[in-house]
Amino acid sequence: MTKRFLATAAFVLLSSTVTASATDIGATFETACPFGDCAAGISLSYLGEFVIATGQMENGVEFGGVSGLDFDATTGHYIAISDDRSDKAPARFYELDVDVDASGLKGVSIVKHVTLKDKNGEPFAAKTVDPESIRFGKDGIYWGSEGDAKVLLPPFIRVTAPEGSFLREFKRPEGFAPTLDKSTGIRDNLAFEDLAVAPSGDVFVGVEAALNQDGPKPSLTTGSLSRIIRYDGATGEPKAQYVYPVSPIPQATAKADGGNDNGMSEMLALDDHRLLAVERSYAEGVGNNIKIMMMDLADATDISAIASLAKNDQRVVPVRKCHILDLRAIGLIPDNIEAMSLCKAKDGTDVLILGSDNNFSAAQKTQFYAFKILRRPQ
Repeated sequence: MTKRFLATAAFVLLSSTVTASATDIGATFETACPFGDCAAGISLSYLGEFVIATGQMENGVEFGGVSGLDFDATTGHYIAISDDRSDKAPARFYELDVDVDASGLKGVSIVKHVTLKDKNGEPFAAKTVDPESIRFGKDGIYWGSEGDAKVLLPPFIRVTAPEGSFLREFKRPEGFAPTLDKSTGIRDNLAFEDLAVAPSGDVFVGVEAALNQDGPKPSLTTGSLSRIIRYDGATGEPKAQYVYPVSPIPQATAKADGGNDNGMSEMLALDDHRLLAVERSYAEGVGNNIKIMMMDLADATDISAIASLAKNDQRVVPVRKCHILDLRAIGLIPDNIEAMSLCKAKDGTDVLILGSDNNFSAAQKTQFYAFKILRRPQ
């Protein structure tokens, strides 16, 4: 990476204003002027936590692996995709009923599950898919598979009907498919993790950390250059790509030989150029660290024609990025947060919901947090 690029990758983190303990319902957290832009101000109020223990069954299928979440305004329910690779049951998404209003988050119940179908109209065979993200689009349900670099399984974004049948697939740009020599393409378990749909219908897809050709994955001292693909949602054709600078790993492990990581695990569109992003890190012996960021794509460089960021000598402007909320810093103990959705509660309250992937592990849980949106970008 050249010094020229490093200079363009700088960003500013603005601290939130905390007015109470996060464990108190009604505690508020405000970032008044992200990027120095007071029109982008955001303010949240904590509404509580709800947990579903690992092992809960729904119609004979174990519930878990929640890696994407979206709100259906027509029913008032949610869809939540499971990252089960058709191992425990065929790949699927769930319909959930979330009981939340201005007084707090009271419960989450499972209504049903829907089996996702491959292009042949059949459920996905074991280990042929890795569902990680889901959103409602104008012509169906958009969802993403992360792929599997170990077996050269490419990532994809598809559109499915409400009953799970295949409708169409988005075009994958060059450079994202995994390669045997790891010279280009996605890294294992750091691929298509993020999906967002803008009011215009444009679709944003993000990789969790850098492609092989774009530089290293995050470490304790260096960040990673993730790519965001911008699609025309109607055609599934790529329109642009941007750099999102994933932060360094924020926490060392408690063991000398322990593992740790950091990556962008979800995105959510606030408008056509501002998005929220979850940076989810883990350190063995410490736990998860979850930070909510706001990004602004305005004036970011379209890097579609840049094959390798690591070998690039052109000036590149990443997306602007600002820290909004750190869940551990406000007193919460987050699990593996990979899902995020905006919703309108039954009492009309605007709410932000976060959800966790329990990895079907007895040591983890499916966890939901809710925040009332007091103010959002104008």
